[in-house]
Amino acid sequence: MFGYIRYHFRLNIPRAEMLRYYSGQAQVVQVRATEGLLLELPAYHLRPFITQSGISGNFELTLNSDNKFISLKQLN
Repeated sequence: MFGYIRYHFRLNIPRAEMLRYYSGQAQVVQVRATEGLLLELPAYHLRPFITQSGISGNFELTLNSDNKFISLKQLN
């Protein structure tokens, strides 16, 4: 493993829609990174960030050089 790739994006998913992801009805979230790339992220990576109102904020996705998931963190 050599080097990391980081993407930044903003999410604003209301509670009702987020429940579809949480329950497994929808398994992939598509986001547009600020860098312009369309990313598909397994929804289960978002579970730690769900609040009573859904999920909202700026995020940083880190992948390894093989595009494998390393981490997801909320920036604010």
